[in-house]
Amino acid sequence: MQSRHRDEEPIGRFGHVGATIAWRPHAAPKRSISLSANMTLATTDSVRKRETELMHRAVKSSSVRPRVIFLSISFDPEPGAMMGLPLARRLRDFGYEVRVLTAIPWYPLGRRYPGYRWRLWQWEEMDGIRVLRVPLYPSHDRSALRRIMTYVSFMMSAIVLGIPRIGPADIVFYFDSLPTTGAIAYALRLFRGAKTVQHIGDMWPDTVTESGMLPSLLRPLASRVVGGWCRFLYRRHVAITVASPGLKQLLHDRGVQPDKVSVVYNWAYEDRFFPAVPDPAMVRELDTHDKITVLYAGNLGALQSLDTVVDAARLLQDRPDIQLLIMGTGAMEAMLRERARGLDNVRFFPARPVEQMNAVNAACDALLVHLKNVPLMHRTTPSKTQVAMACGKPLLVGVAGDAARLTELSGAGFAFTPEDPKAMADAIRRMADLTPVARRDMGVRARQFYDEQMSLDIGSRTMASVFAAASG
Repeated sequence: MQSRHRDEEPIGRFGHVGATIAWRPHAAPKRSISLSANMTLATTDSVRKRETELMHRAVKSSSVRPRVIFLSISFDPEPGAMMGLPLARRLRDFGYEVRVLTAIPWYPLGRRYPGYRWRLWQWEEMDGIRVLRVPLYPSHDRSALRRIMTYVSFMMSAIVLGIPRIGPADIVFYFDSLPTTGAIAYALRLFRGAKTVQHIGDMWPDTVTESGMLPSLLRPLASRVVGGWCRFLYRRHVAITVASPGLKQLLHDRGVQPDKVSVVYNWAYEDRFFPAVPDPAMVRELDTHDKITVLYAGNLGALQSLDTVVDAARLLQDRPDIQLLIMGTGAMEAMLRERARGLDNVRFFPARPVEQMNAVNAACDALLVHLKNVPLMHRTTPSKTQVAMACGKPLLVGVAGDAARLTELSGAGFAFTPEDPKAMADAIRRMADLTPVARRDMGVRARQFYDEQMSLDIGSRTMASVFAAASG
């Protein structure tokens, strides 16, 4: 099989003011999209055509290209910034002028990426997109104080150093959900006259009040202050997009008009994640050749509640044909390793570069998604869901609400009650008892659903129509 991994050729040097870095990714393969008529969340062909016509009319009717600033505390090459470079490239192709204001890369390491230097500001170019980076205090541990310092330091750097240099804009699009990033967007609205559009993947203040990061005494205050600021911002946005139908309903419950909100699922990096034949070298490295292997890959944090995975592994010791792999790093890693002491059916691996993850996923039989069983998580669709579907791998989903419904609707895997080790173990047994052909067919359905509902093609056209309406 011909390799389809992203070919990234950096030119120039990282970390210098005015340095240019050109990124040359392989183009994602084009696909014909066929949408199911019975999908209530689907965008029909006729609606999509009207949206595309609206977008092209708005862009082409003006002699000046609409200017959009992407604003986020993280951006490529950091993982998880799905709304970043892929969408920026698409919007540029649709006729928009796109620039990015972001921080020096730091996530999820909690420290500056190798190759970048501490500078007051630095420009780089990524596949023709101009990116302005400013410094911040990087931290990604369990300390609420240090996390606040990270967010606030980016806000201050972006306002003081970024706004004077980023240039004029018609639209500011921010997609990291942080209230502090909302303050930067509001400043751009005041000083540049730009209209603001927000994409919400994580709802604030719920993310911090329900994660356990803050002491219980501070949660009511955080809810009032941060929640009030978020509602202030919602009223001033010209449009809001959300990553799941549940988040749209939650915004409606908080007073946001439904016609202001569009559902746009996060997509995967399609030039990095796609169905692939297992690489024998990776199979040997992970030792997955003779066992049904379930993989969790990602952040090992409090919201993921991965102690459930370890406890499920303990219940599966009677099945020597099943193993669980936990790959990644995070604030709960040490606790999880200690909890798994003595278990031979769960193994830990350090985080891998994203370029290796498609091969890792292909070497495993099913991919695990799990979050705490709290109300906020019922309204989210974790990005791991899209990655698994893009890879054409069966899913095991321990997330109540939207993610569970998508899994069942697509026929891409099994959903189970989150934070319930027995329910997780039963779902893993059920997956292991399927024939290889049945698991393969499940993966085919996963990729088909991704193409029809979650792909970059679907999402970028919807976003372009949102921007066209906002700039009209």
